[in-house]
Formats: sequence, structure tokens, C-alpha cells
Amino acid sequence: MIRKLSLLFAGALMGASAMSLVYGAPSSSANAAGSETYRQLAIFGDIFERVRGQYVTPPDDKALVENAINGMLTSLDPHSSYLNPDAAKDMRVQTKGEFGGLGIEVTMENELVKVITPIDDTPAARAGVRAGDFIAEIDGEEVRGLTLNDAVEKMRGLVNTPIELTIVREGTDKPLKLTIVRDIIKVKAVKYRVENDVGYMKITSFTEKTFDDLQAAIDDIKSKIPNDKLKGYVLDLRLNPGGLLDQAVSVSDTFLDRGEIVSTRGRDPKDISRFDSRPGDLVDGKPMIVLVNGGSASASEIVAGALQDHRRATVLGTQSFGKGSVQTIIPLAENGALRLTTALYYTPAGKSIQGKGITPDIKVEQPLPEELKDRDITRGESDLKGHIKGAEEGDQGSGSAAYVPPEAKDDIQLNYALDLLRGTKTDPAFPPNPQKAVLNQQQ
Repeated sequence: MIRKLSLLFAGALMGASAMSLVYGAPSSSANAAGSETYRQLAIFGDIFERVRGQYVTPPDDKALVENAINGMLTSLDPHSSYLNPDAAKDMRVQTKGEFGGLGIEVTMENELVKVITPIDDTPAARAGVRAGDFIAEIDGEEVRGLTLNDAVEKMRGLVNTPIELTIVREGTDKPLKLTIVRDIIKVKAVKYRVENDVGYMKITSFTEKTFDDLQAAIDDIKSKIPNDKLKGYVLDLRLNPGGLLDQAVSVSDTFLDRGEIVSTRGRDPKDISRFDSRPGDLVDGKPMIVLVNGGSASASEIVAGALQDHRRATVLGTQSFGKGSVQTIIPLAENGALRLTTALYYTPAGKSIQGKGITPDIKVEQPLPEELKDRDITRGESDLKGHIKGAEEGDQGSGSAAYVPPEAKDDIQLNYALDLLRGTKTDPAFPPNPQKAVLNQQQ
């Protein structure tokens, strides 16, 4: 594996990320460079000029500079990168929860584009693209030799235009060719339904729409189930790659009445920001179970960690992804942007989940179907090359299988949660006792 970074296609809303946005004019360097730094920059300038003047074919100067910048940033960690003006524009569109493309979350592995997961109800999902598929060719052009951003750019296009993907899939004798028609991807931030006497809510991503969608879901569930019949709620964060930090805070605040939700800590030991909940639990203290797996990352881990530490909800499933870093989007000249890891976040108990993840209160493995049993669908920050080593990261690392059955009847984790809420199953971890909340143990 050469490198991995997650993008929510098409256009880079960071899969597996908590993100904050900084608006305003570009800032100057905070620290003056030393003489050794200038010497190294002189070497870079020399190499740049030699490449421009002597490479066998005339290179694109802009591409050279952008690739040099991205090389520097991706050497820091898998989540820092340069966004050129087009990518920055796409990012701003995606955070609104609506963008154009195919509807797949992808990464780069072994020089091929690997599908992390297709987004529900998108052209890619309807065409049969699966998690774990490798995209080898785009409209007949080989992916090898392209950067992930280059490959993503080629998969973008006008709405209602077709694209042909050549896919390598484990268990098949020859590559598959799928023709997909591009469309506007409207990501439903919250999907919900009534499970008889239980409210089920699945947060798919943390965009600007998430908190409002969640409030609407709760209101509708309350209108359909009388309060005396409502046994509780399932909050499904499985396969949720993350998104906006402020939305993770707002979602957590929806269910908490007081106390810290999350803290972020930067390079300077004094650079600590704390986010607290406000009075008011929108579900009136009803029992809650949060579902997580290896596809639950960053912003979703903030929510799971806050509700777990406050003993407001029982976390059920398998180890989460383990991405405990925050990326700040910093505007640059010509409408580009720098996506830079600027802080690590900590749960209310002061725990870092970087490279470790959220450990569920009740571990319930989801059996894999026959066609997936021989495939590696485990996802975790600790597997990413160049990831920041977490303070509590152990040898076992983070993450677990990122799989949820398409049919609720086959969903062992969901049905276990429903049985707990209805009292047909019992476990010492449910319901949790808020009086035993674990808070502020690390400053």
C-alpha cells in the first residue's frame, strides 16, 4: 500500500474527518525560516528549474508546483493536502450536502482507486459498485500513474453524461465494465424510520444539513409514536466517514443536557478549545443505543465518545476507525485552500481516540456474507501510512470490519440494539448510569 486518503466523491468532503473552516485572507508564516531551511529551498528551486528545462517532455509548471506542495503535505499525515481552486470550490459545495458526481467514497491503494463504500441511492450504488472494488480504468484510461485527485477529477463531469469504469473485484475472473450516468448527489444527512416502538436514525455524514435533518427526524418520530409507547432510539453511525466539527458538536448536544462534548488541542499546550452542551435533551432522556463499526470515523466518533463518556447512551458494535485529528481549511490566494491537520480532539473523559478508536460498551460482530468472507474489509486509522501516532494507540491498532447488511432483518447489530431497548435482551452496560459518567480525567 503506497498511501491512503479518503474523499467523499465527487469532490473532496473528507471521508473520515472532522473539519473546521477558517475564513479570511491568507496569513503569513508564523515563524521565520532559518538559514538551513533557505538552503533546502534553494535546492528545491534548482531541481525545479532543471526539471523545467531538461525533462524529456515539457512539464506543466502549475502541475509541478501543486504536486510538490501535495508531496510535502501528504508526508505529514494522510489527511493534510492542498486544494486547488477547483477542489476548494468542490469542498465548499460538499459541506452543504449536495454535489455532482457518482456517489462513491474512495481511497488510493496499490496505484488503483479503491472504493471504500458507495453512497446509498446514488448512480454508483444503483450501477452495482461495491465496497472493496478497485477501479483500474476510467473511460479506457489506466488509473496507474494518476494521483487520487487526478482520478477523482476524471470521474467528475456534467450531469447526465456517462462514464465507463473498469473494475477489478475479488472473486471475479475478469475485470467488470460498468457504465454509470453522472448525477447530482444529494446526500441525505439523516435517514430515519419507525421500528414499531423504537425510533431509528442513521446519520450518513456531517454536513451543514445534519443538525436540522436530525431535529426534523426526531420531531417526526415523536409524532408517530406516543411518548408512553416509545422505548427509545437507535443512533446509527456505522459507515459514517465524518464531516464538520460544529455539526458533530450540535448532534451530541441534541442528546446531552450539560457538560463537555469534546476538546481540541493544538501544537501549543495552551491551545485548547472546549465545546460544551447546553440545557435541553431533545429526546427527553429516552434510552439510546449508538451503533459503530470500522466505518465510523472522526466526527461520528466525537458523537459516540461524548454520549459514551456521559453515560447517556450505550455504544454497541465493533471498534471504530480511530481518526482523532481535526483539519482546518485555510483559504489561500486564487481561491485555493490548505487542508491542514491543526489539532487532535479528545472525548469528555480526556481520551484520545487517534489510532485507537471508540471501544463499544457491548461488542457485537456483524457476520459477513459468503462473498465477503475472504476479503479484507477492515478499516482503521492505524493502517494508514504516515498517520499520526495516537497517545493511546496500542499494538492492536484501531478499526474493524466496515460492513452493514442491506436488509434490516440480517442486521445482527441493529436487532441486538432493538432487543435491548425492548427488554427481550439484557446486558450490564444497558441502560448506562449517568451518575457514573467519566469526565475530565485528563487536562
